[in-house]
Amino acid sequence: MGTAERSKKKVQVYKKAVFHFLLCFVMGFFTGFAPTGKSSIFSSLPVLPSNQSAVPLQRGELLLEEIPEESWKFNTTLENPSTEEEKEDEIDGLIPRRLIILVTPTRMNDKLREVNLRRLSNTLRLVPPPFLWVVVEQKSDSSQVSEILRKTGIMYRHLVFNENFTDPEVEMDHQRNLALNHIEYHRLSGIVHFAGLSNVYDLQFFDHIRDIEVFGTWPMAIVSANRKKVVIEGPVCDSSEVVGWHLRKMNNLTETRSSPVHISSFAFNSSVLWDPERWGRLSSVQDTTQNTIKFVKKEVLEEETKLIGIPPEGCSKIMLWNVQIPTGTTPNNSVPATLPDSGQR
Repeated sequence: MGTAERSKKKVQVYKKAVFHFLLCFVMGFFTGFAPTGKSSIFSSLPVLPSNQSAVPLQRGELLLEEIPEESWKFNTTLENPSTEEEKEDEIDGLIPRRLIILVTPTRMNDKLREVNLRRLSNTLRLVPPPFLWVVVEQKSDSSQVSEILRKTGIMYRHLVFNENFTDPEVEMDHQRNLALNHIEYHRLSGIVHFAGLSNVYDLQFFDHIRDIEVFGTWPMAIVSANRKKVVIEGPVCDSSEVVGWHLRKMNNLTETRSSPVHISSFAFNSSVLWDPERWGRLSSVQDTTQNTIKFVKKEVLEEETKLIGIPPEGCSKIMLWNVQIPTGTTPNNSVPATLPDSGQR
């Protein structure tokens, strides 16, 4: 009987072992399908104070225990910037750039109009914002100018007029007046500059004209394509003070043009048009019988104390070139001579 009882006990032990094995297997199998809880072994790590930036707990542990003191200071600076350098960066970021308003009149009978628009746009798209390009043209059935402007990626305004002109200079002044009236009516506050389609710019030019408070002027190079010569026009400066002008002699005589200021060699703060008291003037453009562009030219020459030379190092650097093209030249003959760096293919 003793042997039989021992055999039964061994069988029961085996059954219990098999049962426990199967039970553990089943529980482990189904536990693998259960979603993991939010709490884990990392919940036992120390909790950062509420005044510190939220970072992963593992990284927080490293920052508190393992990173050297210098690295800890560096990471603390990244999370909570307080150094003088970063404060200066924040202040610089709060100072907005002045808006540049570039006014460009065009003529329908200019055979290079579309080519020069594309060439000039390739330069203007590199100018940091804010930047506004005001392009003026005579109303027509053609949509070439509109299509070019839409593809530039530049913020622009396209103005059109219905009048017909026989004198090119009168037409150009009419377009500039139209643009200035638009700027004044909509109170577009910024630095206004008149850019011809044949102008070529150094990009530093646009950085300098943002510093203009009231009026600014600079020397420019006028390049004659057919005569192969360059003439400098604009101010003579002592530092940023204008002390004279480069004057072009006509027919080897001492007479000069009626105005020493080329239309593209000055810029001004647009608020001059509607806020004269701000600049110490008694009259605005509405109070005069002159048209707007003549009024602006007159003010540039008369307001010597508010006129600054650009660049401030004695106006010694040419940043603007005006390339003059004979009107009778065809596009095929003139493009290679005037647009070697335009990027057009």
